[in-house]
Amino acid sequence: MKLLINTIRKSVSLFLIIVVLILTGCQQVKDNSDKHNSKTETPEYFSLRPETEKAYGYTHAVKIGDDIKISGAVSMDDAGNPTAVGDLLQQMKNCYSDLDKVLKHYGCTFDDVVVENVFTTNMPEFLAQAGYRNSIYTKQFLTGSWLGVKVLALPEFMIEIELEVYKAK
Repeated sequence: MKLLINTIRKSVSLFLIIVVLILTGCQQVKDNSDKHNSKTETPEYFSLRPETEKAYGYTHAVKIGDDIKISGAVSMDDAGNPTAVGDLLQQMKNCYSDLDKVLKHYGCTFDDVVVENVFTTNMPEFLAQAGYRNSIYTKQFLTGSWLGVKVLALPEFMIEIELEVYKAK
C-alpha cells in the first residue's frame, strides 16, 4: 500500500511538472521580427504508404517552412501488415528505416532531427535495446520522450517513433 501511495505521489508530481512546463512554454511570446513565419507557408505533405495512410486517415509527414513533423513510424510492410512480430529490436530497426526514407524525401538526415518521441508497449525491452539508437544519432542526441503505453494502433506493434525536424533553407 505504501508503495502504491509513493507511486501515485511521484506520478502526480511528474504530471504537475509537465503542466507547468507546458503552461510556461505557451506563455512565451515569439519575436515578430523572425523572417520565418510558418503560418504563411504552404504545407507540403508526404505519404510513405499512400493506400495504408488513406485507409487509416493520416499523412506520414508534413513540412511547413523549415519544420517537418513525421507521424509515428511502426514496423509494417507496404500493405500495412505488422512485421517482426514479437521482436522489438527488429521493429525498432524497421521504424528507423521508414523514418530514414521520409527524411531523405525532404533532403534531411537524422542529424536534422530535433525531437524524437518513442512509444513502446515494453519499456524494459526498449531500454535494453536503446543502445541501437547510437548508430542512428551519431553527432548528438536530441530532445524527446520515451513513453510506455498499454497498446499501439495494432496489438502486434511494440514500438512507434515520431520525429520533428528542423531544416534551414
